[in-house]
Amino acid sequence: MPTPSHPTPVPGAQSPGRPLAHAHAHAHGGAGEGVRVDGRVRAVLAAVLAPALALTLLGAWLLWPDAESPTLTTLAPGSSYARVEVLAVDPAVAAEDQVSARGPDGQPTAVLVPPEQLPEIKPGDMLVVMRLPMTDADGAVGTAHVFVDFVRGPPMAVLAAVFAVLVVAVARWRGVAAIAGLGVSLAGIGAFMLPALLQGRPAVPVALVTATGLMFVLLYLAHGFSARTSTALVGTLGGLVATSALAAWATGAAQLTGLVGQDSLDLQHYAPLVTLRDVLLCGIVLAGLGVLNDVTITQASAVWELHAGVPTMSRAELFRRGMRIGRDHIASTVYTVAFAYLGASLPLILLVSMSDRPLLASLTSGEIAEEVVRTLVGSIGLVLAIPLTTAVAAMVVSARRSVTVPAVTVTGVDAPRPAAAQTEPDPILSRDIGPVRGDVDG
Repeated sequence: MPTPSHPTPVPGAQSPGRPLAHAHAHAHGGAGEGVRVDGRVRAVLAAVLAPALALTLLGAWLLWPDAESPTLTTLAPGSSYARVEVLAVDPAVAAEDQVSARGPDGQPTAVLVPPEQLPEIKPGDMLVVMRLPMTDADGAVGTAHVFVDFVRGPPMAVLAAVFAVLVVAVARWRGVAAIAGLGVSLAGIGAFMLPALLQGRPAVPVALVTATGLMFVLLYLAHGFSARTSTALVGTLGGLVATSALAAWATGAAQLTGLVGQDSLDLQHYAPLVTLRDVLLCGIVLAGLGVLNDVTITQASAVWELHAGVPTMSRAELFRRGMRIGRDHIASTVYTVAFAYLGASLPLILLVSMSDRPLLASLTSGEIAEEVVRTLVGSIGLVLAIPLTTAVAAMVVSARRSVTVPAVTVTGVDAPRPAAAQTEPDPILSRDIGPVRGDVDG
């Protein structure tokens, strides 16, 4: 009696009843990368982001610096910078002879070093010195070499090269895009934000235009043009608006002037149009930008993966499970922000720990208050961005249209067509499917 024929199993093909996104995930290595969103949802995202982009470009045009920024001259007339190699250090002799070095011409020369820097200098160190013309008591003309700083370029270049190689090796093309985005960010800050502040442009618009413009470039450059990236961008922009508004209120309510440290006083002297409170406000917004970007793209990706694993999950359930991930992210990110500021301000924290003032008085004084406000404002912004991003992602990803997969023929035998649910008629099926790629994420 003949054996009944059975459909030939097709390796990697979707089995009946298995969601399409799940099958696509196994084929390409990431469940969320196969999720496709409805074209109308893309239109809604574009309708939200296009005005934001237009306002950013308009703000950049209106606020663009139209004059030369002030220049800080660090060299006296007739002086120049040079590099020397330390030959010997002898603290027991006169101050002008304590450090002997080989000058640019190969001849030994004495270097005048401040006493607080002397214990850090060793033979073989490379120093940056200022060459000053001088005349001794006998009328002879010579050159004095005064310590300026250590030569740090080579080890920093090695660190930068190791960083770039590791990022590219691990993240591949996305790592290349991320490094390119970092370069674009630094260029944008140097070309727009710094000159705008130096010319006295208002802080909140400058901060928002700079941060929004950078996020448009960085997110799409690093993560590609997709609904998932656009969703993360919507959450990021919401967090930026909240951070900027809160920073503007906090710097005024707490009477933070920015007048802390010698650098602030020097800046006010050489750039009289600068408002130090505006500089502080822009610094608060920029300080939280990287962490804000991190939490929004992570939340969007988490919701995409949840939907890809269970395509029938409701929006409310997607939001609930996404926020479960988000709460863990909030806890760890708040620690990250706090420890980053603590590490950067460790000398100041040590001074506070030695002070005889009450702890509350120390925390609300000058420079400490600035760091506390910076930490709190940045943390509030990212906490608000997480539920916003999660809600938008849940609405966007659950609005996708399911599609069927055509029959697959193997050695003349037709495999059955999977019974994927068609949620609604799809007149633009070809646009929703598009070319199959390994990194498509909607």
